Amino acid sequence: MRTFYFSSRIICFSVSVLFFATAAYAQTPLTSPAHIGLVYPLSSNGKNAAAYTNHFSLHIIAGVSKAETGAAIAGVSNIVKDSATGAQVAGFSNHIGKTFHAVTVAGFMNQVKTSGNGAMVAGFLNTAGSMHGFQMAGFANLVPRNVDGTQVAGFMNMAANNSQLQVAGFTNMAKKDANVQVAGFMNKSENVHSQVAGFINIAKKVKGVQVGFINIADSSECPIGAVNIVKGGEMQVSVSIDETATTIASFKSGGKILYGILGAGYNLKDNPNPLYALQAGIGAHWPLLSHFRINAEATTLVLTDFKKGYYHRQSLGIFPAYRFGSRVEVFAGPTFNFVQTEHGVGQGISNHYIWSEYRRNDKFHGGYIGGTAGVQVRI
Repeated sequence: MRTFYFSSRIICFSVSVLFFATAAYAQTPLTSPAHIGLVYPLSSNGKNAAAYTNHFSLHIIAGVSKAETGAAIAGVSNIVKDSATGAQVAGFSNHIGKTFHAVTVAGFMNQVKTSGNGAMVAGFLNTAGSMHGFQMAGFANLVPRNVDGTQVAGFMNMAANNSQLQVAGFTNMAKKDANVQVAGFMNKSENVHSQVAGFINIAKKVKGVQVGFINIADSSECPIGAVNIVKGGEMQVSVSIDETATTIASFKSGGKILYGILGAGYNLKDNPNPLYALQAGIGAHWPLLSHFRINAEATTLVLTDFKKGYYHRQSLGIFPAYRFGSRVEVFAGPTFNFVQTEHGVGQGISNHYIWSEYRRNDKFHGGYIGGTAGVQVRI
């Protein structure tokens, strides 16, 4: 009986030791200096590959791991359940929980589930929950939360906020705040420092400049474009005539200082063929008194008969302007002009050039001082 008692105690003690040893082993992180394989589970870590932290991984097709601390290279895909530092390179895609001080490169796509830290480069798409660092993709970078870094994409960048730079071939989208956006077609954000787009910029509050064909904002002091729709700015319809009898009806829109000019008209002189005018430019208001200011305008004018040849004039005008009431303004002042013509189109509408020259292929260049006067109504 005594022997049985001691035997039972020994068995219980052995079972307890085995239980605690097993539990301790289960809680010990699994690490491997190198993980080599073909595709999961055909690798040196086998079926437990998803529980291992590796210092180096190399897979012909795809590798699976818990974490990577060095380099992970795969012919097709790397799948890292938790975190990765160092470099992850895949022929097709990387799928990672989060990265820290990492360079993640894929032929097609990088996907970081929570937060990315470092650089992400993909042939087509980068996605991350949030991003601190640099993203470059052939098509798009998509981040539903914040980006503290630079995004460069062939087509589109999207983020909730971006504190640095977005550059895209087509469009940049920031749901709330952005610093600088540069796009081939469109930029959109609520609050932004500066936007540059090939066609349209949309924002609520702009601290710096907007440069585009169309700029839309609630407040923007320095929009540079042909059409500027600014809630706190000015919009005017203008009719003017210059020393060549070219009459222009134009739309002027912008902020309190800078504004854009877009106009069309007709030359009233008796020309061999009717000459139609198109005008575009940029201007600036310089307030002096409550009803008196100076408008400086740099414009380009094209006269055409829609046949052979052209008339092209660049002008800088300084126009003192006086406002009657709150809406009607009259202006007049000198202009400094440089003219280029081909095949004699419009060459005779001005005959007081202070400098001129004829060039080959029936081209003419000249410069002269002229004047413009007009009236404009605020809308």
